[in-house]
Amino acid sequence: MLTVLRSSSLGDREWSPRNFDRMKETTAVSTDFDERLRQAVQLFWRGGRDAATGGGNLDGFRDMIEDVVRRHGPERFQVHRGKAGCALPGFFRPTNPWDMVIVFQDRLLAALELNSLCGPSFEDDADKCCDEAVRSGYDFRKAQGAATFGPGASPFLGYFILVEDGSGSREPVSAKSPHFLTDKIFHASSYQHRMRILCERMVEQQLYSCASVLVAPNDPKSGDSANLSNPTAFRFLLSRLAGHLASEADLVGGSRTRVKDEPAGYESGSLLSGDWFTSIEPREEMGLTQP
Repeated sequence: MLTVLRSSSLGDREWSPRNFDRMKETTAVSTDFDERLRQAVQLFWRGGRDAATGGGNLDGFRDMIEDVVRRHGPERFQVHRGKAGCALPGFFRPTNPWDMVIVFQDRLLAALELNSLCGPSFEDDADKCCDEAVRSGYDFRKAQGAATFGPGASPFLGYFILVEDGSGSREPVSAKSPHFLTDKIFHASSYQHRMRILCERMVEQQLYSCASVLVAPNDPKSGDSANLSNPTAFRFLLSRLAGHLASEADLVGGSRTRVKDEPAGYESGSLLSGDWFTSIEPREEMGLTQP
């Protein structure tokens, strides 16, 4: 049995290939990546700036990650959502909280952190995001080196941050140090570019398997968003996660969870192609009806 444990207003839910097929046939509406991403951005801004700043509006992105896990992971796994159920052992501290944790039997398959950076206090919040991401990633890798996450475990570690697209995040800001020169890459860089640099360098330094930044204007009707680079695109993060989970499924016998009558998943050349993300429906309940 495939089990999903999530700390949300919906409560815990159980998933198995059989009841997932039935759900898809009777209640859920499937859509493709681009449409589902637009819905996730709309949902993010729907709760207003306060909720967005607190990070509580990222469930749309968590749901997309869960769809990828459900499609490409082994049949018997657990997805934990919510800080309370996602604490993992650390190396320099007893535990570290994560947003999503995927476990198969006694091995950790993946852990992900989701965050947001919204105005008006971009400076303080950007520094906090950087500190938390680097600290958590470094502590995780040190704990992994101590064989903390199960025999032979090589978990996928992912990071995602949504940045509000506005003048406060687009305009260049200074980077001064009173005693030594700062890295030229930060000179006249905006907070958007600094988040891109953060994501790129955390991957280069092998703190994270993949790190993504998405910029989106505060517009709950349009759901518009943009990537800052291909390696830091949210689609690339999901593709990397899908590939990792597919290899883990092969390791335990290749038993990937599939929706009834779906193709093998590799015929189109993309792990994310096709209409298999669970859409947010009906749209009227979100207050997002389009004319």
